[in-house]
Amino acid sequence: MSKKEIISTDKVTAGTAPLSQATRLGDLVFVAGNTGRHPTNGETGKGIKEQTKYALERISLILDAAGSSMENVLTNTCYVTNRDDLPGFNEVYAQYFPKDHPARTTVVVNFGDPNNLVEVTSTAYISD
Repeated sequence: MSKKEIISTDKVTAGTAPLSQATRLGDLVFVAGNTGRHPTNGETGKGIKEQTKYALERISLILDAAGSSMENVLTNTCYVTNRDDLPGFNEVYAQYFPKDHPARTTVVVNFGDPNNLVEVTSTAYISD
């Protein structure tokens, strides 16, 4: 039986919440929700496009640390705070997933922080 492994990289700034950047079980990697903060300096991006880019860059770096990649993402759960931001979100999202799109759920939410416009959580696999 496989044992859960904690995945962590210093290439992504850590938050203060009690969570792991990702966990691995077998060949699956479960990446925690990533918001629109710059991967290394932690500054919040300006607007939905920059925040989406930052969130997906953070996920890419974490997947790399786990031995996976964006090409291996199976599913994403995406949260945005403004329905009107969906076109900008989708524009940037499509740059990271140009073909063979992963399954996806997108939900409009209120994070309680007006500066936080997006959060994305991913599940990916590690290929042989």
